[in-house]
Amino acid sequence: MEDYLTIAGRKFKSRLIVGTGKYRSYQEMQAAHRASGAEMVTVAVNRVPLDRKTESFLDYLLPDMEILPNTAGCYDAEHAIRTARLAREALGTNWIKLEVIGDKVTLFPDNEQTLQAARVLVKEGFVVLPYFNDDLVVAKKLLDIGCPAIMPLAAPIGSGMGVQNPLNLKIMREQLPDAVIIVDAGVGTASDAAVAMELGADAVLMNTAIAEAKDPEKMARAMKLAIEAGRLAYLAGRMPKRMYASASSPIEGAIK
Repeated sequence: MEDYLTIAGRKFKSRLIVGTGKYRSYQEMQAAHRASGAEMVTVAVNRVPLDRKTESFLDYLLPDMEILPNTAGCYDAEHAIRTARLAREALGTNWIKLEVIGDKVTLFPDNEQTLQAARVLVKEGFVVLPYFNDDLVVAKKLLDIGCPAIMPLAAPIGSGMGVQNPLNLKIMREQLPDAVIIVDAGVGTASDAAVAMELGADAVLMNTAIAEAKDPEKMARAMKLAIEAGRLAYLAGRMPKRMYASASSPIEGAIK
């Protein structure tokens, strides 16, 4: 059976979501996207030339990729709501990655403002994918509002630090077994992506880890493979950790 990522009734074969920022050229971005196998790409509405009068990264997106607009750069619910509405009109999609930043230094999200914006946008028919701190209580509230997926951070945006609180993500997975959990922000290399998936994440969204790699195309392929390996490992179920050694070969029947 195919193992699809399903969000709001839409199915995706790839569990990797990529971004568009920080690439050295549009051609480099396009090559990396192709190598990643990703089917969804997130774009910052506040930096998109929506009138299409000038060349931009929009002209280099692969034609079969779904665009997920995001509200990056918004610092309060009102701004995020306006940005989401603009994205729907300009890009023809009611999907939105909701980001409401609460601190300009760490870029940590403002969970309170995120909840406020999510309530309004869900009522207006948006498919809201909210970025928030890895907080179980906030996760439950976002799901209760009607968000079809939640996007807890692994580490600060663009830090490349990897999953800093694996216990939080593990608890979230165990307490919310039916939720779609997409780890967002902080992944730095392929092993970070694999760890996130092994903890039970349904998908991983990343941008800087690929865009700032010495060879983005190769890193994109590495991330694709890491996501697939991590997902398989999670589904397979890892062996239990033990304090002491356990012989790989049985003793019974051994030649003495």
